[in-house]
Amino acid sequence: MTPDLKVLIVEDDPDIVLGCEQALQLEGIATESAPSAELARLRLGRDYPGVVVSDIRLPQMDGMAFLQELMAVDPELPVVLITGHGDISMAVQAMKDGAHDFIQKPFAPEQLVRAVRRALDKRRLVLEVRQLRSQLAQRDVIERLVMGRAPNMQRLREVLAGLAASTVDVLIHGETGTGKELAARCLHEASPRSKGHFVAINCGGLPDTLFDSEMFGNEAGAFTGAGKRRIGKIEHASGGTLFLDEIESMPLAMQIKLLRVLQERVLERLGSNTLIPIDCRVVAATKVDLLELCRQGKFREDLYYRLSVATVELPPLRDRREDVPLLLEHFVMAAAARHQRPVPELPAGQLHQLLGYHWPGNVRELRNVAERVVLGIAAGAAPFAGAAGDAGDAAQPQALAAAVETFERTLIAEALRQQGGSLARTAEALRVAKTTLHDKIRKYGLGS
Repeated sequence: MTPDLKVLIVEDDPDIVLGCEQALQLEGIATESAPSAELARLRLGRDYPGVVVSDIRLPQMDGMAFLQELMAVDPELPVVLITGHGDISMAVQAMKDGAHDFIQKPFAPEQLVRAVRRALDKRRLVLEVRQLRSQLAQRDVIERLVMGRAPNMQRLREVLAGLAASTVDVLIHGETGTGKELAARCLHEASPRSKGHFVAINCGGLPDTLFDSEMFGNEAGAFTGAGKRRIGKIEHASGGTLFLDEIESMPLAMQIKLLRVLQERVLERLGSNTLIPIDCRVVAATKVDLLELCRQGKFREDLYYRLSVATVELPPLRDRREDVPLLLEHFVMAAAARHQRPVPELPAGQLHQLLGYHWPGNVRELRNVAERVVLGIAAGAAPFAGAAGDAGDAAQPQALAAAVETFERTLIAEALRQQGGSLARTAEALRVAKTTLHDKIRKYGLGS
C-alpha cells in the first residue's frame, strides 16, 4: 500500500497558491506549499509521496534549475510547471528535461486538477513498483540467510520480514548456536539501513576498563595512551545497526551508561563535553531469561524494557529436526568447497542418527559435524559416537511416540524436498499410497 499522495505547490504569489489549494482540496487532493525552491527542497526526497506543481518564475532559483535538481534526486518524480504567456519555449524545453506537464496562466481550476491527477496516477504506480521491488529484495535476503522449511522457521522469517523495515529495537532470544547474530544480520541486511555499518559487540568479551573507550570513543589526551581521537562502536554504527551479543553479561555499571545513550540517542566521547547525536538501530541477543535476571537484581529492568520493544525467539534445532538434512547438505557443500574435498555421501543409517540426536549445540554443532564429515573424521565424535553424544543433562530423550512422529515428519519433509514438492513422486519414493501421504502431510503441517 502506498501512502496518501499530496501536491507540493512551489509558488511565491500567495493568491495563486490559495487558488491552487482550493481547487485541489475541493477534489479531495491534499496539498502543501512553499514560497521558494530552496524551501521546497527541504521537503523533497527520492520517495516523496506526491508530486510537485511549480511556477517557472521563482525568486532566487528559478523553476528550470529547480527541475534539474529534482530530476537528479528522483528522475521519476512528476513535476507540473506553471508558465506565463511568454514562457512557452521554456516550458517545451522543460518537457525535454523531464517535466511531466505544464499549464499556462491563466488556467481554469479543472485544467490544474486534470494535470495533477495524471501526475498523481503516475507517481502512485512508481511508488508501488518501488515498494514491491523492496519487498522482493527483503524477502530474498531473508530466504537466503534464514534456512529451513519447518513451520517455526517459516514463522521466524515472517517475523523478521515484519521487523526489518521498521526502526524498532529488537531483543533476540535463543540457545547457544541457534544463529542469533545471523538473525541480527538478517534484520540489518533486509532493512533500509543495510548500506550502513553492522557493528557487533560481544558484551561478555569487553573488559570494564575498556568499555567507555570502546563504546563511546575518546578525544586525544582523554587518558594515558590516548594519542588521537577515536570513534567508538556506537558512533560507528550510526546510520546502521548496533548488535549487542550476550547482553546479559554486561556489568550493571555499564548498563546504566548504555541505557542513557539508548534513551537520549546522544553520547559523549571520553574527554569531551560535546553531545554527539546517534542514529542506529539496536539489536541485542541473549541465551538466558533476562526477566529472571531482573528479578535477581543482575540486570536492569528499565534497560530490558528499552531493548525488548520487539522480541524474536529462535527455535532450537531439536524442535525443527526436519531441517537437519537441508542444513547438513548446505554445510557439507560449503565445507567441501572450502577444503577442496569431494562432497561425501552420507549413509542412511548415519542420517537416521542425525535425526534422532538432540543437538545441544544446535546449528553450530551441526556445522561442525558437517566439517568432520567432509574431513573424514566424523566417526569418533557425536552424534556418531553412540551414547557419548547423548550423555548428560543437555536434553531428555523423547518418548517413543514423539520420537516416531518426529522421524516420520522429518522423513516426509526431506522426501518432499528431494522430489520438488510432487505428491505423486514423493509417495512413490516412500512407497506409500498418495492418500496416506496426503493425510500425513496435513497432519504434520507440511503443505506449505
